[in-house]
Amino acid sequence: MKASAFAPGHISGFFEPVYDNADIYRSGSCGSGITSTLGAKSEIDVKPSTKQYIDVLINNKPSNAPVSKLAIKHLIGDTPLQIQVKTTIDLPMQQGFGMSAAGSLSATYALTKILDIPKENAIKASHCAEIELSTGLGDTIACSFGGIEIRRKAGLPPWGVIEHIPGKYEIVLCVIGEQINTRNILQDKTLMNKITEYGRYCTKKILEKPSVDNLLTLSQLFTKKTNLASTKVLDAIETANKHGMTSMCMLGNSVFSIGDTTNLCKVLSPFGKLFVCTVDQCGARILD
Repeated sequence: MKASAFAPGHISGFFEPVYDNADIYRSGSCGSGITSTLGAKSEIDVKPSTKQYIDVLINNKPSNAPVSKLAIKHLIGDTPLQIQVKTTIDLPMQQGFGMSAAGSLSATYALTKILDIPKENAIKASHCAEIELSTGLGDTIACSFGGIEIRRKAGLPPWGVIEHIPGKYEIVLCVIGEQINTRNILQDKTLMNKITEYGRYCTKKILEKPSVDNLLTLSQLFTKKTNLASTKVLDAIETANKHGMTSMCMLGNSVFSIGDTTNLCKVLSPFGKLFVCTVDQCGARILD
C-alpha cells in the first residue's frame, strides 16, 4: 500500500527548552516561529514481511534518517513490515529550517493513512523521536499546525498550547555558513542556561504584543544575547535590515527576512544561497 504526505518547514525565532523527565509529551519548547511552504514530501510504500525493514531515501539518496526511522518505529512497534520511504526536502538540513521534523512528520502522516490510525499518532511519534534524538524541541508541533505560531506552553496538546499570529508573508531565506549540529547545542549546559533565560523573556514579550514585527525584533535580541550567530550572520542581518526585518534561524547558519523581497534577495545573495517561500497556512497534510 502507498500514501504520501507533506509537512512544512519551521523557522524558530527564539525558544525556551522545557524538559519533563516524567512525560516526554510534556517536553518541548516555548517560543515563536514561522512555518514555511518549503518543507518535506514523503511517499511511503508498505508491504507485508516476515521481518521488519525500514529504508529511507532523502532526495533520491539512501539515508540513515534517524528521526524518521525512530518515529516510524514508534508507530509500528515490532510489527514485521517492509517500509520504504522516499522523502524530498526543499531546504538544507541542520540550518534551522526544521527539515528533520518535516521529513519525519510527512512520513508518519502518510503511514497513518495506510495503517488507518489517527493522525495524532504521527504527531506523537515524530515529537518523541525529535526529543529523544535531540534534533529539535518544538518543530514537530509547529509543523503539525502551520502558520506563525507562539508556543505558549511546551509539549503536545492538551499540555502544549499554541497561539497563532495571523498573516501571509513572503519570506527570504539565506544559507550563510556550515551546518550547526542541534544536538551539540542542546547538550551544552552553559549555553542552554543562556538560551533558557532569554527564550523565556522573549516568549513573555511576544505574548504581550503578538505580531510578526515583534517576533523578529525579539528574535534579533535572542540572537545577540545568546551569541549563537557568527560574524557573517550578524553582518547579513545588519545589511538586510535596511530592506525589512531579519534574524537568525534557530539553530542554523542561516537567516530569515520579511520585507521588500526583491531588495532583500539582492543584498543577501552575496552572503549565500537564497530561497523564497511564504507562510504555510495548513500544516502537515495527507496528499492522496
